[in-house]
Amino acid sequence: MSDNEAPANKEKLDIKKILPVFVIVFIDLLGLTIIIPMLPFYAATFGAAPYIIGAIGAAYPLMQFIGAPILGRISDRVGRRPVLIISQIGTLTGFIILGFSNALWMIFLSRIIDGISGANIATAQAVITDSTTEKNRTQGLGLIGAAFGLGFIVGPIIAFTVLALSNNNYPLVAFVAAAFSLASILLTYFWLEETLPVEKRGQGKQAASVGLASMLEAIRKPQVGFLLILMFAQQFAFGGYENFLALFTLNRLGMNAANNAALFVFAGIIIVAVQGGFVGRWSRRFGDRWVILMGLSVLGLGLVLTSITPEQPPPGYSKTALEKELSSQTTVEQNIQVGLPSDDNNGWLGLGWLLVATIPAAIGGGVLQPSINSMLTKQVAPDEVGGTLGISASFFSAANAITPLLMGFTFQFLGSTAPFLIGGIILWLLWWISRGRIQTER
Repeated sequence: MSDNEAPANKEKLDIKKILPVFVIVFIDLLGLTIIIPMLPFYAATFGAAPYIIGAIGAAYPLMQFIGAPILGRISDRVGRRPVLIISQIGTLTGFIILGFSNALWMIFLSRIIDGISGANIATAQAVITDSTTEKNRTQGLGLIGAAFGLGFIVGPIIAFTVLALSNNNYPLVAFVAAAFSLASILLTYFWLEETLPVEKRGQGKQAASVGLASMLEAIRKPQVGFLLILMFAQQFAFGGYENFLALFTLNRLGMNAANNAALFVFAGIIIVAVQGGFVGRWSRRFGDRWVILMGLSVLGLGLVLTSITPEQPPPGYSKTALEKELSSQTTVEQNIQVGLPSDDNNGWLGLGWLLVATIPAAIGGGVLQPSINSMLTKQVAPDEVGGTLGISASFFSAANAITPLLMGFTFQFLGSTAPFLIGGIILWLLWWISRGRIQTER
């Protein structure tokens, strides 16, 4: 082997090392994404008001916010594999409780348990970090993002198939999710090898530090702290897009649930392509700093373009038919007061505009989390990587917990344009600030 070939091989991602954790994360996420489409409906059958359903939705990321740094630090001390297995058992327990729920408090309990256990994504990211170099780490972390994207494409399809075949049996969906969770436990136990050697565990001063104190300590580090704030802020903006796109398209284009499902699949395919292939190439060629700045600018563009989507429903739209469809439902949608567009100006401009706007939104949303996390791992010692990624996941989850409340208020009182326009402006401000705050890579 020549001297030139050796560095090239070090820069190339070892797929054999990454494949097990990619498959495990994907299978694990299927459990989560299978229950997401039916969870509001399930809560509604117990008489839950819309704000209660929103609280149920916030419970999962809130528990992730608490659990992620704890699991990350523990994985730095005892290894990655045992933490993954124990947390996956917690997720399985949450799904089983959900399937046997006969009261609203049991649904809350299932989401709390699953949220704390779902914080194991930080440990999976640490496995990736252990198995990559600084040159190919962004690509490795991007594959975790691709597993997310695939999960959010395949999971809802499985959920709707189960509901269709079972005559809308919600508990059965939860049990199917539990089956996928059990599969991920077995794969972790029999396939995944430990990636953190014993001699590298718990050597740093921060290895045993968990909770709010460690988060505040991390924020005080100039570069690490700014990247953590950036993780929170970009997800706050993008989370508003994820949470309220369906209501926006209902209000602006008269798109029903089936139309929105197709739109999310379209966005998910772009995210998978970006995170599974392009983000690694861009990182190696231009560096993480360039990828972050690009992601902020194009995501901001996507949100602003979305916010000004023309109010023109596609041909075939009928306001009367849509009102009849919504009024025939016994789910939370009939309690959400969202204005519908008139059907005297149908055409393709609105949908075409939205599809174009979705492309930069999906690209920006796809590159930011892996590139920020990759840069974070390069700012800390190897034995602090798991904890740092856990803290990053906590900031990410905190944004996901806060966004539905604040952006929902904005949507209701300032109009459907406001959450997307505000998000785009926030991202462009972050781009401007980040140009001077993120250090140029050597």
